[in-house]
Amino acid sequence: MHEVMPRSVRNALRRGVVIPAHPLAVTEERRLDERRQRALSRYYIAAGAGGLAVGVHTTQFEIRDPAYGLYEPVLGLAAEVMNREAPPDFIRIAGICGRTAQATGEAGTARSLGYHAGLLSLTAMKGATDDALIAHCRAVADIIPVMGFYLQPAVGGLLLSYGFWRRFVELEGVVAIKIAAFNRYHTLDVIRALAESDRHDDITLYTGNDDNIVMDLLTEHAFQCGDSRRSVRFKGGLLGHWAVWTRGAVALLQECQGASSACEPVAQHLLTRSIEVTDCNAAFFDPAHGFAGCIPGIHEVLRRQGLLEGTWCLNPDEKLSPGQYDEISRVYQAYPHLNDDRFVAEHRDEWLR
Repeated sequence: MHEVMPRSVRNALRRGVVIPAHPLAVTEERRLDERRQRALSRYYIAAGAGGLAVGVHTTQFEIRDPAYGLYEPVLGLAAEVMNREAPPDFIRIAGICGRTAQATGEAGTARSLGYHAGLLSLTAMKGATDDALIAHCRAVADIIPVMGFYLQPAVGGLLLSYGFWRRFVELEGVVAIKIAAFNRYHTLDVIRALAESDRHDDITLYTGNDDNIVMDLLTEHAFQCGDSRRSVRFKGGLLGHWAVWTRGAVALLQECQGASSACEPVAQHLLTRSIEVTDCNAAFFDPAHGFAGCIPGIHEVLRRQGLLEGTWCLNPDEKLSPGQYDEISRVYQAYPHLNDDRFVAEHRDEWLR
């Protein structure tokens, strides 16, 4: 594992960083726009992100379709930019999905391209027993360190029990978990399973709960474990939401980490900021329509900033939902302090070179 994840990278992962879920830039003809794809990677690095997640839901699962064959090329483009422009401790996460043969194949591809860990989606394992799920995770972890992933059922995730997570955290190759359950009960299943494990200091929690980002980062989760009381915190976030307004996300994480380490009452403005961020996420991610517009919503913000040319997705049916454009305009006007448009405007031409 040391060979795949250098100590500096592992330390950065444990410290907690902003990891945007990398979108896919395509032309109106739905072909990969390599220039804008590279520009997005440069934007995230320049904005101060501590890593990138590529080949994940925000990158569009259709990249794996043989008709496109974009999984390896897209991971490769991001790797090229990271090789040249990212700091040595920059965390490289590859999305991994499918049943075991596909997942292990993707893990091998990611490792060969220099990725440090795989964000492992279990969506394709629907109907599998916990034994089968654990065997699947172990097979991938034998190839590349694994970041577990609790994906909300509304977008295809499986309901995963406390018992599954209690076994999962004992897998040696697991280095982190992204919780994107969008559900407090399910989120607590994972956190408690980690707290009760001997590996509670080895595995780092990242929030993917777009409806609760700030509160996840501010909250100490404490549990009675035998004779002792253990607390676990989210250290960072791996989020599609942080694929936009990323400069502000970096500042927000730093402020939340500072507030958490101070062990003092949380400032009222951070509680207010939590609601502001969630309101923005509602516009970007489209829960009003079952998250149907979550990827085009991210694209629309990047289009307004000039980083993308349009909101096109590989799937032509994936587009902004009715009223979503106006909702994005509303949150732009309501929370101007959250966007990083000026930063993007200052550097966009450089990134699009």
